[in-house]
Amino acid sequence: MDLKQVCELLQRNGFLLDEVKGIGYGQQARFTNGTTVNVYDSGKIVVGGKDQEGAKRLLGLSVQPQTAPVSIVRGNNKVFVVYGHDEQARTQLEAMLRRWGMEPLILDQLPSEGQTIIEKLESYTADVQFAVVLATPDDRGHRAEHADESAYRARQNVVLELGMLLSKLGRRRVAILLKQQENMERPSDIQGLIYIPFRDDLAKEAGLLLAKEMAAQGYNLDVARI
Repeated sequence: MDLKQVCELLQRNGFLLDEVKGIGYGQQARFTNGTTVNVYDSGKIVVGGKDQEGAKRLLGLSVQPQTAPVSIVRGNNKVFVVYGHDEQARTQLEAMLRRWGMEPLILDQLPSEGQTIIEKLESYTADVQFAVVLATPDDRGHRAEHADESAYRARQNVVLELGMLLSKLGRRRVAILLKQQENMERPSDIQGLIYIPFRDDLAKEAGLLLAKEMAAQGYNLDVARI
């Protein structure tokens, strides 16, 4: 894979190219999120800077396993769920999680007890080890005076809650199910995450990928139910 192919692949997946410069025996591509990719004349590719894991996954490079122990409480089957206006997709996701023996925590189904939305989210995620964010094409938007760039996007509350969960749980413990991903805009600041396509005709495949991510974080899933 040469430098042009590297840049094209990463840019298709949301990495914004900042500059390309020559280095000893090769070239370096620097992206706006702080990721750098060195492509040497020998064909060797070295990823540095920020979001190395996301870039390496996209480029098919080996990712170093997490060495720190995962502090999962065994037997904890609670999973936090964030969703927008697509109630049918939410119902599918909730049914799938319950079939696996999980307890989905859905914000608008939980008592508020006088708390604000943010306080409520913080309270109910205190003992949750994993979250699933269902991003559906509920809104359309574009830059001011650039109506030709109009694209579907998740609701703003979904993006806000996604950011809070990433900060609290970390990237490995937040799965993003993206409905109609080919038509969806992704916030640039959260590129490099693993997105799982979620469509009616791919429900089983999405379930397998989600189960794999949850099992990697310590959840005991009954494979027969997936």
